[in-house]
Amino acid sequence: MAIWKDNTAPRPSPTPAPTPQEPKAMDSTYKPETSPTPSASPYESTRSRSESLIAAEITIEGKIEGAGSVRIAGKFKGDVNVQGDLTIEAGAKLTGGVRADKVTIAGELEGNIEGASRVELQPSAVVTGDIQAGNITVASGARMRGQAVFGWDEGGGKNGSKRTDTN
Repeated sequence: MAIWKDNTAPRPSPTPAPTPQEPKAMDSTYKPETSPTPSASPYESTRSRSESLIAAEITIEGKIEGAGSVRIAGKFKGDVNVQGDLTIEAGAKLTGGVRADKVTIAGELEGNIEGASRVELQPSAVVTGDIQAGNITVASGARMRGQAVFGWDEGGGKNGSKRTDTN
């Protein structure tokens, strides 16, 4: 008689490790499906135009033209002609002419605003120049030195007569 147990039954073999496979080559025609990302601000989700920013403590001299909106927090010297909105933040300064759909001023503007549908002067606004707009809102505390023409049809005068500029 043996002291140990003779085990002649076959042992189960360990499961073989999976063989590493080569990574599959990426399909060059693959295009990930893009979906609009939800905006962090409800104000941004209603905007259909992009906005460019001149940050605080930045000074730029030149000309701005385009179809987007512009926000100035620094200093800009030159004309702004955009088919969008222009915002001059508190502490910012723009020296030059402005043509934009809607102009909001909380900082300083030295120049004229022409052809805007709406102009808003916030309490800290300082404007030296003329304003021609469809609608103007002036908050208490805002300062302006110049002429303001508003409420008239574009290009029309008091009696509907067309004005001409010599510029």
